[in-house]
This record gives sequence, C-alpha cells and structure tokens, in this order.
Amino acid sequence: MNIQSRVFEVILNRRSIRKYKRGELSREVIKILLEAARWVPSAKNLQPWHFIVITDRKIIESLVPICNNQEFIKDAAVVIVGLADIEKSPKWAIVDTTIALEHIVLVAHDLGFGTCWIGAFNEDELKKFLKIPDKYKVVALITIGYPDEQPPPRPRKAIDEIASENFFGQKMQF
Repeated sequence: MNIQSRVFEVILNRRSIRKYKRGELSREVIKILLEAARWVPSAKNLQPWHFIVITDRKIIESLVPICNNQEFIKDAAVVIVGLADIEKSPKWAIVDTTIALEHIVLVAHDLGFGTCWIGAFNEDELKKFLKIPDKYKVVALITIGYPDEQPPPRPRKAIDEIASENFFGQKMQF
C-alpha cells in the first residue's frame, strides 16, 4: 500500500506481550493512557466505563490466581481493569468500554510499552477482591509493561474471508 498511516503502523506492529521486564510506569504515562480512553466516543456520550489502575505489586501478584494462574501478569508494571456500567448503558456499555481499552492498548504500544488483553478471569472473585459494585461488568484486564519479547506476527485471514461488499458473500473488488 502507498498510503502512510502512523495508526495503521501501530496496529500492524502491536503484539500481545506475555513477558515483561520489571519497571514502573510513570504517572505521566498512566495519565496519557487514561486520556486516550477518556476521549473515546460512546453511545449517547454516556461514557459508561470505569478503570481500576493497579500499580501495587502485591495486588498485581494477587491477580494471578483470579486470572486462571496466568503467571506473566505478576511481571506487568500496571494492570488496568476495564469496567462497564451496565446500569447506565445496558446495551452499549461493554462495547464502549472495549473500545476505550483498545485505545489504551494502541497508545501504550505507540509509547513503546507492551500490553496483553486478559479475558480469562473469575469475575465474581475479581469483583469481591477489588470491591467492584454490582452495577459494573468486568470487561477485561490489560497488562502493561516494558516488553521482554518481540513475538512475530500471527497469520491473518484474507480480506475476502472477513468482508463482503453490499450483500453477504459478495466478493470485495479491489
């Protein structure tokens, strides 16, 4: 492609990181990541999300058994828990929160940090441990830190396997 897009480059080069070097994220970096989430559009501009930013090493380590014993979590500098306020926006809160989390992931990668989506967790245990009110659904956790690996790209389906033009099954023409 001849079109140049910095965002597209970030998307192409971002990988799930499951091996981190120890180190802390500055408050400035954390604020930038939260700003990226804050500016996400949402249905009716309800902004139905809340983020728990976990920086305490003991709390991060305590997440490992709650997250199906994914040991790499303990090495992340920060874990962000994305919560969707399902009372405020029953239909769109989860989607809107997911978009906000992905903005965090992309900006973190652009700043040189590694991230990984964590979707395997015991929601009831996590809500009890982090004192999360019932009106919130835990969407996902994001680990963030200094990458200690560079995984290669994984295979992707062809465009004509994932998209149609005008009607389902009608091949896209490029």
